[in-house]
Amino acid sequence: MPTYNWSSLQKDGYQWWVERLSHNCTLFDTLRLDHFRAFSSYWEVPHEETSAKNGSWVVGPGSDFFDHVKTSLDHMPFIAEDLGDIDAKVYQLRNEYNFPGMAVLQFAFGNDMPHSPHIPHQYNRNTVAYTGTHDNNTSLSWFNQDLDGAGKERINNYYGQIVENTNLNDVLIRSLHASVADSVIIAMQDILNLDGSCRMNRPASTAGNWVWRMQKGAFAANHQEKLAYYTKLYNR
Repeated sequence: MPTYNWSSLQKDGYQWWVERLSHNCTLFDTLRLDHFRAFSSYWEVPHEETSAKNGSWVVGPGSDFFDHVKTSLDHMPFIAEDLGDIDAKVYQLRNEYNFPGMAVLQFAFGNDMPHSPHIPHQYNRNTVAYTGTHDNNTSLSWFNQDLDGAGKERINNYYGQIVENTNLNDVLIRSLHASVADSVIIAMQDILNLDGSCRMNRPASTAGNWVWRMQKGAFAANHQEKLAYYTKLYNR
């Protein structure tokens, strides 16, 4: 996708961005800044190149941008999508404005599980914790299709019980509610224990994205009662 002409946007105090963010703040309580690392630095590829390999890192607008936004908005209710190739400067920028970062539980059960930033015991309070994001498989199909045997054994060991299809989402959802993360976001597909045919988005694919809709009555009393129970139990 085209990169922003930051030097041009800077001339009027990033007014286009300020207006965009301001409008979205009237629609939503919280905004997730996707690819947050690009505000620090981003990979730029000349338009004539046929391979993304032939690019270079370019310094992003950084603190200057957020200082302008801060003076124009009453508050900055932003979540920093800090997943992927992240360096210390990205974390420094995120922390400078006290933006919460993200943790995705599906990413937690690899070889580095005890030290993973996505495992609940490693969370800090200023975190938004997800079972999976819109780009992930549903947790049920992630468990059955994407997670290997070693990963399943780690889940069993971590939670001290046999985790299987019938209790997977309850275990994951409960553990996020019990964590210190200030905010927890659970995809409705995981609340309803749905498989990958109901996932929201398949990155790098143009077919079947953003078409799933929850059917009337699917979010039944038992689902509501369980979430209410966890909310009260863990003081959320």
